[in-house]
Amino acid sequence: MKKPHIPVALEGIPFIAAGAFITLVLAILQYPIATLVAGLLTLFELYFFRDPERVSPSDSDALISPADGKVILVEKVFDDRFINDHVYKVSIFMNVFNVHVNRIPFPGKVENVLYSPGKFYSADSDKGGLENEYCTVVLETEQGQRYAVSQIAGLIARRIVCWAEKDDGFERGQRFGLIRFGSRVDLYLPLKTNVEVTLGQKVRAGETVIGYLG
Repeated sequence: MKKPHIPVALEGIPFIAAGAFITLVLAILQYPIATLVAGLLTLFELYFFRDPERVSPSDSDALISPADGKVILVEKVFDDRFINDHVYKVSIFMNVFNVHVNRIPFPGKVENVLYSPGKFYSADSDKGGLENEYCTVVLETEQGQRYAVSQIAGLIARRIVCWAEKDDGFERGQRFGLIRFGSRVDLYLPLKTNVEVTLGQKVRAGETVIGYLG
């Protein structure tokens, strides 16, 4: 029997519980304004760490978005950090109001997980994309195609959570991590990918088709 899904990321529960406890204490001490502020902050934490169910498209070639947010970059580049080849790079910016749980775009086996400490520039800037702290998962599909999905910290984000480990197998749409409080996710895709998204487009993790692997 499938366990019922809790619509809140487990990493957020300590924050939500602490906020609720502080709100209760302030209410008992009869500080109405402070209670209201603490209560609102607790509600925001609950909203931020929400983790809704998503239904991925049935097309086996579809590559879906790893994150909620807005597409801020679609271009061909030579990637010398993760894939070491010419790729399509697709960048998705998440603001504090987006769902921050990240999902695997396409079924595959984890070839490597690469973490690098770094700066905390604005995640939607070129400098942030290159110099900020990141955690990148490189995967190989059953057909031997390689792609990477990179979680990048932002100006406010100070914590990248990645559950993927080397040799793990993932299905499309499966959760693999999250980033706290505003961030960015970059995709590095084979040039044979038929990219469907455009600049400025809003996308949803686990649902929006980024493209089709050729």
